[in-house]
Amino acid sequence: MKRIGIVNQKGGVGKTTTAVNLSAYLAKAGQRVLLVDLDPQVNATSGLGQAVREQNIYTVLMGNGGAREAVVNVARGLDLLPSSPDLVGASAELIESPTRLVEVLRPLEQVYDLILLDAPPSLGPITLNVLTASEGLIVPVQAEYYALEGIASLMETIDQVRTSLNPALRLLGVLITMYDPRTLLSQQVESNIRANLGEKVFWTVIPRNVRLAEAPSYGQDIGQYAPTSSGAHAYRRLAEEVIRRVQEA
Repeated sequence: MKRIGIVNQKGGVGKTTTAVNLSAYLAKAGQRVLLVDLDPQVNATSGLGQAVREQNIYTVLMGNGGAREAVVNVARGLDLLPSSPDLVGASAELIESPTRLVEVLRPLEQVYDLILLDAPPSLGPITLNVLTASEGLIVPVQAEYYALEGIASLMETIDQVRTSLNPALRLLGVLITMYDPRTLLSQQVESNIRANLGEKVFWTVIPRNVRLAEAPSYGQDIGQYAPTSSGAHAYRRLAEEVIRRVQEA
């Protein structure tokens, strides 16, 4: 398993925070990692301290240049294929091309141990391309009462994609985010998710942590910005857990 999509059709669940910080800690663990920012909001790009560039995932998907030329080195072991606001316009182009992303990434597969795909918060054509290109999925869910409803809807879409476009697609794990152990709500939601999904849920839980919210404004991952914070410890543990699950897949 090499290509991992980070997907949830809901916004505000910590998807991009997970994409940025998991990528950084996977690289710190010795993996050669490429993060592909597929969200027109370009949050993963800016969160890693990078500006919008002339060559980006939009130009690559539209056939105006290769993926290798658009890749930017961010840190040791970590590269980024940046996004662009122009990616909004790609949705119409990609409706008829659900396999376009996997095609443009193919030349990069031998360069990296893991390729992480940060999908936009929707189930549109870009996310469909992410699902078609992914071998494993990480689904971040906020510790709130409606979390399971969102997962159920996404699972239906995953089943459809597996049947029609990508039989290799599987769920690597559901990740509980924005967890506050002081509240009964967070505890109940975690218990409910684990009761329903069992081993599909990562043991690592990402806490609600102000340092995680601050780090992107400095263009840094949490390991750079606040390496001793609870958020940093959580993403380090998650990276270790992801590596184990990938090796066992």
